[in-house]
Amino acid sequence: MIPNDFGKKILAENCRKIEISEILREVKRKLKRQLLKSEIEAEGIAIELTESKTGFGGKRNWFACPICKRRVGVLYKHPVSQGLGCRRCLRLDYRKHRFKGMIEAR
Repeated sequence: MIPNDFGKKILAENCRKIEISEILREVKRKLKRQLLKSEIEAEGIAIELTESKTGFGGKRNWFACPICKRRVGVLYKHPVSQGLGCRRCLRLDYRKHRFKGMIEAR
C-alpha cells in the first residue's frame, strides 16, 4: 500500500482472518493425537483411539477397549493373563467394592 493513498478503504471484515489461537488449537490437537499414537505404539500395543464431542464444542479422546470396543478412559493389563482390556471385560473390582461397605482390616 502507498502511505498517503486516499482511495477506497478496505475493511478488516472483508479480509480473511488468520488467528494464532486457531492455529495453535489445531496444532495442539494434532500433536496430542500423534503423541498418544506414538506412545501406544512404543508399548507394542495396538489400541484404537476414538473421539467424542463435549457439550461445549470440544473433543475428548478415548481408548477403544480391544475386547468389547467400548470407549474407555482407562485400560488395564491383567496381572495373570497379561490380557489388555477395560475393567468390565477383565472382570476387575475395586477394593472398596469387594466388601460392600465393610471396613477392611489394615
